[in-house]
Amino acid sequence: MWNSFARFSRFSCSLAGDAVRFDEPGFRFADGLAGVDSFLDGDKSNSSSEDSSSGSTFPVRSPATPPKSILIVNKLRTQPVVLAIDAFLHHVHEHYPGVRVFHEDRPDIPHGAEVWKPGLQAQKIDLVVTLGGDGTILHASSLFSTGAVPPVLSFSMGTLGFLLPFHMDDFAKALRSVFAGTTTTLNRMRLACSFYNQSLNKKGEDGDSWQVMNEIALHRGASPHLNTIDIFVDGQHLTEAVSDGLIVSTPTGSTAYSLSAGGPIVHPSLSALVLTPICPRSLSFRPLVFPSSSVITLRIGDRSRSPAGISMDGRTSHTLHPGESVQIQASPFPVPCINRSSIESDSPDGEYSSEGVPPGKEDDWVRDINNLLQYNATFRSKALLRHSRT
Repeated sequence: MWNSFARFSRFSCSLAGDAVRFDEPGFRFADGLAGVDSFLDGDKSNSSSEDSSSGSTFPVRSPATPPKSILIVNKLRTQPVVLAIDAFLHHVHEHYPGVRVFHEDRPDIPHGAEVWKPGLQAQKIDLVVTLGGDGTILHASSLFSTGAVPPVLSFSMGTLGFLLPFHMDDFAKALRSVFAGTTTTLNRMRLACSFYNQSLNKKGEDGDSWQVMNEIALHRGASPHLNTIDIFVDGQHLTEAVSDGLIVSTPTGSTAYSLSAGGPIVHPSLSALVLTPICPRSLSFRPLVFPSSSVITLRIGDRSRSPAGISMDGRTSHTLHPGESVQIQASPFPVPCINRSSIESDSPDGEYSSEGVPPGKEDDWVRDINNLLQYNATFRSKALLRHSRT
């Protein structure tokens, strides 16, 4: 069983770590990442090559047809968001009349969109379009907690973040590239989290697990006492952590809560689990990075003086009491985010400007870590930057 899981985990890691072209032969856009299921249930012909190298890639194929259904996920409908959605819907209905547009079942559903509800019986979605900040993308990820996530095309609505490749003004050009099949995606890894009681029986429905895109955090909440948490990696006891809490994050989440707690910055194309302590009692308790084939179990110690609250991508979910635990591992269903660098050029000769790169080149993260995080910027360069903006 373990060997099967290890091979499966390595498969999901390579899938989560590669930029995927939609224009490779045979992949249907509408299928998204559903090929995961067919691989696990059917064709095992590539298993030997996957076992021989953890860096091997899964063959992802290109669209025979463009997307036929779009789900809009947006932040609160302020006036700029309302105007942006109206312009987007008008453009889709005018240029892609056969495409159905859906929206969450909310009181502020825009005119011209159909109601969509998540779940096993949900209407099939081929493309997710988000309008808002990073939190909007995290919410979109949570809507697909039971299976594959369709490709995500994210537009910034005035909020800076690491997950927002496109400005809303570019939506027509971005859609044109998507429907032409020339875009690439970065499959951002997610975590699958399962909860167990003191008797090691799974809490919740059978097979129920939470899908997390950024991180899962165990914390002491309002309690004045530190948490005592036993950490197990692949069934082996690593250490007993006495701290305000622990964070297990994805590479995408390494620039969020984990970074504020002193964790490392990890490139999102890597497949890894990042364990970061929150204000540990021991000064020698440093962050650790594990391969995504690892299974991390966090168990509240019997001697812990406080329960542990759990936050997943900013959502409060459970409270774990002494003896209860959470098991965390790589999810087989990453979030495929469309790259900014892969949208088509508007230049007549097809050449890319000095500000962009040809499709498939992963320059987005490097650009963002410098522009948004101001990585390794000295005091002098920061002062010059402020001066240049005045």
